[in-house]
Amino acid sequence: MLAVNAGDGLNQRQVGFNLFLVGFLILFLELACIRWFSAKVIFLQFFTNVVLLAAFLGMSCGCLAARRTTNWLAMFPWLAVVTFTAALVIMALYTSWDQLAIDVGHQASPQEVFFGTEYRNPDLAKFVVPIEAIAGLFFVLIALLFVGLGQKLGRAFDAYSNRVAGYSLNIGGSLAGIVAFSLLSFAHAPPVVWFLISCAGIAYLLYQDKALLMPRIVALFVVAGFSLFYTDRSKIHETRWSPYYAIDLNRSSGEIVVNTIGHQMMIPFHDGGSAYSLIHLLQKNSGGAPFKDVMIIGAGSGNDVTHALRFGVERVDAVEIDPVIQYIGIHEHPDKPYQDPRVVPHLDDGRHFLRTTERKYDLVVYALVDSLILHSGYANIRLESYLFTEQAFQDVRRVLKPDGIFVMYNFYRKGWIVQRVAAMAKQVFGCDPLVLPLPYAETLTSSQTVGFTTIIAGCNARMSSAFRENGKFWLGSLPPENLLVNGFDQPQNQTAIQHGDWLPLAPTKLVVDSEGANQSTSDDWPFLYVSGKLIPDLTVRSIILLGVLGFGLIYFFKPEGVWRPNSRMFFLGAAFMLLETKAVVQMALLFGSTWLVNSAVFFTALVLILAANLYVIKVPSIRVARHYIGLLALLAVTVLVPLDTFLSGGIVWRYIIPCALSLGPMFFAGVIFARSFRDELNPDQAFGSNIAGSVIGGLTESFSTLLGFRYLLILAICFYLLSAWMPTRGKS
Repeated sequence: MLAVNAGDGLNQRQVGFNLFLVGFLILFLELACIRWFSAKVIFLQFFTNVVLLAAFLGMSCGCLAARRTTNWLAMFPWLAVVTFTAALVIMALYTSWDQLAIDVGHQASPQEVFFGTEYRNPDLAKFVVPIEAIAGLFFVLIALLFVGLGQKLGRAFDAYSNRVAGYSLNIGGSLAGIVAFSLLSFAHAPPVVWFLISCAGIAYLLYQDKALLMPRIVALFVVAGFSLFYTDRSKIHETRWSPYYAIDLNRSSGEIVVNTIGHQMMIPFHDGGSAYSLIHLLQKNSGGAPFKDVMIIGAGSGNDVTHALRFGVERVDAVEIDPVIQYIGIHEHPDKPYQDPRVVPHLDDGRHFLRTTERKYDLVVYALVDSLILHSGYANIRLESYLFTEQAFQDVRRVLKPDGIFVMYNFYRKGWIVQRVAAMAKQVFGCDPLVLPLPYAETLTSSQTVGFTTIIAGCNARMSSAFRENGKFWLGSLPPENLLVNGFDQPQNQTAIQHGDWLPLAPTKLVVDSEGANQSTSDDWPFLYVSGKLIPDLTVRSIILLGVLGFGLIYFFKPEGVWRPNSRMFFLGAAFMLLETKAVVQMALLFGSTWLVNSAVFFTALVLILAANLYVIKVPSIRVARHYIGLLALLAVTVLVPLDTFLSGGIVWRYIIPCALSLGPMFFAGVIFARSFRDELNPDQAFGSNIAGSVIGGLTESFSTLLGFRYLLILAICFYLLSAWMPTRGKS
C-alpha cells in the first residue's frame, strides 16, 4: 500500500468507520447540493439530474485517484468556495442586468416547454447564455467537490480487508445520510444546517489526515455561510425551505416566490382574481345549481378555495403537495379560506389522492398545477406530470358524479399543449371540452403562444348550450361585481368595457397543425410539455456536452500508467441507475410524487443492496449466472406487462406485485455486484468504474422521452447482458 492509503496509521475499526462516514457525507451532501443549486442557480431546477450525475462523477474520479499522492479532500474548502461564489455571481448578474438572458431550448418555438423561462426574451437581450453552458459549468464544479470524498472512499476500500463488509458499512452510512436529510426536510431546516453538518464531517476527515489548518476551517465556515446569501430577513419577507422549494413570502403583497420564480399571489376576493370564480359563474349563470362537493388539486395558498366558498359549496377537499405553501395559505391568506369548517385540507400528491379517495364530486379542479421543479434527480418528470395522462383523467372521471365537471386552468404557454389536454379530455369523457382562452381568440393553432386558458371537460351540456345561445360570457375584473350580473348578458357600461374592466370569453376553435398535439400522454410516457416522442435537441446537446466533460474528468483522474476501465463494473453501474429511475417513477405512480415517497424508494434500494451484501457474506459459493437469470426474468416481465395493469384491484395486486417487480431486481443486481466486487484485485478502481457507469446510465435516462419508462428497461437489460459478457478481474 502507498503512504496515502486510508489504512496508514488506522486500524480496521477506524477504516470501517471512515467507510460509514464517507457514505453518509456523500449521500447527505449530494442531496443538499441538489436542493440548494436547483433553488438558487437560474433555471437549474429543470436539470436537477445534472447535480446528481456530477456527484456520481466526482465520486468515481476520486476512487480512480485513490492511489495518487494529491489529497483532493484538502482542496474541498477552496473548491466549494469557488463553486458557491460562481452560483452567487450568476444569480447577481441575472437579477441585476436585464440585458442578460438564459436560452432554455429556444422557448419561442420549443420542443419542450419549461415554465418560468419566458420572462426574459433571448431575442431581445444583448447577451444570451445557453442553459447547456450553465449546466456544464456546474457539472464540472460540483463533480470536483466530490472528488475528495471519493478518493477517501477508494483508499478506505483498499485498506479494508473484507470487501463486502466494507461495502456494507458504506451502504449503512448512505442509509444514515438519507434518514438524516429526510428528517431535516421534514423539519424544514434551512441550508445553513445542511452545509454545517457536511462541513463538520469533512473537517473530521481533514483532522484525521492532519490537514485541518486554520485557513481551511475558515473556508468551511464561509461555505456554510454562503447559504445565507440572498435570503431576505426583513419583516415583510419570510424565507422558508420546504422539501421541494426555497419559498419566499412577501407579506405586504401576498406574493409567493419559489426557487427565484414567481409562483402564487394571495389575492383577497374583493380585490381581484376573477378567473378563480369563472367555473362557478358559468355554472350559476347557465342555470345550474351550486356545486356541493368540490375537489381542488393544487389548492396552494387558497385563492381557489376562497372563490369556491363564495358560491355555496358544502365541502371542499383542498389537496396540496407542499407543506410550507399549505401552511402559508392556512395562516396568511387574508380571506382565511382554510379556517372555514367546510374546507378539508389534504397534504398529498394529487394523483394519489384521486386514486385513493372514495368520495364523489360535483367539481374537480386542477388549479394552476405547475410545479416549476422536477420530481427527482433520477427522471425527467415534474411533480405534476402524472396528473396529465389518460389514466389520470380516467381517475377524475371515476370520482365525478354523473353530471360532474372537470376544469383545468393554467398559463399553458403553447397551443399544442392545450390541444393535447383537450384531446385527452374528449377521449376519456366522450364529449368535446370547452376551451376558453383569456383574452378571447376565435381560433387556437398548435404553434400559437397562449396565456391563461381554462379547459372544461365532462358531459354536461348546459354550459355549451349557454355559449351557443348567448355567444360570449363577460367576466369582470372585480369578483364581487360578477355576483351582481349574469355574465351571458353583455354589460351596459361600454366605458368599462373599453377600459378593460370586463373581458369577453367564448369557446375557441382548435386548429391542429402539429403532430405533437395528437400525441397523448400516459403513465408510461407522462411528458405533457414535450412536443412528441423524441429526444429534444436541448437534451441531445446536454448529453453530448456532459458526456465529453465527464470523460475528460475521468481521463484526468485515471490511475497513472496504462489503465483500462473495469467493464463489468461499469455496465453494472449503468444498468442499476436505470433500475433506480424506473423504481422512483413507478413508486411515484403507486404512492404519490411526494418527497417522502422518493426518500422511501432510495432507502429501500439501499436496504436491498445491504441485504444482498449480507447474503453474499453468508453464502460464499454463489453462482452469479443464476442471479443474472432471475434478474433478467424480472426485468422481462416488467417490460412485457404494462404498469396500468396493476392500478386497480386489491392490495396484493395493486401494491405488492408491482413493488416486487420494481424493487426485486435490485436485490439480484446487488448480489451480482457484491459477488463481483468481493474478488476484485483493485476495489478502488472497480468501484470508480461502477460509479462512472452510473453517470452513463443517468444520461441514457433521457431516452425515456423517446421510449417511455417501460421500454427504457430494455437499455438496462442490454447493460446487464454486456456486464455478464465482460470478464472479471479478480480470482475466480
